[in-house]
Amino acid sequence: MDYKITTYSEEETIELAQNIESEKFPNMVICLRGDLGSGKTVFTKGFASAMEIKEEITSPTFNIIKEYTSGDMPLYHMDVYRLDGKIEDLGIEEYFTKKGITIIEWADMIEDYLPEKRLDIKIKSSEEDENKRIIIITPYGKKYEELCGAVL
Repeated sequence: MDYKITTYSEEETIELAQNIESEKFPNMVICLRGDLGSGKTVFTKGFASAMEIKEEITSPTFNIIKEYTSGDMPLYHMDVYRLDGKIEDLGIEEYFTKKGITIIEWADMIEDYLPEKRLDIKIKSSEEDENKRIIIITPYGKKYEELCGAVL
């Protein structure tokens, strides 16, 4: 089942991320999809702030993976846009079982490597309002379905 949510500001997108964070669990994987500037990093910032991560969250475009460990659980923030689907030697799959939260921007670029159980979030900008976002959340797996039922 898909959940469709509309936000009208960055603050509302951050609030959605914080609500999802409230139900986090070890080895959680969130796959973010959306065009450039749609709000993927904004979502991640909101999630990280709820985890009480002290470091500034920026898009890891040139690093590919940034690890944040100052919060109540590790956060692994990935941006796989520049990989062009070639991730064989990076060990990305290892992060899915490191007892933290993995958030992947541009997850559609590595579809074949994503875990079966995950939370997919597609963020689409509105053409009529630059602050409006249409967010489609799709849970894969029982834990993710329960999470969506609890917060959406």
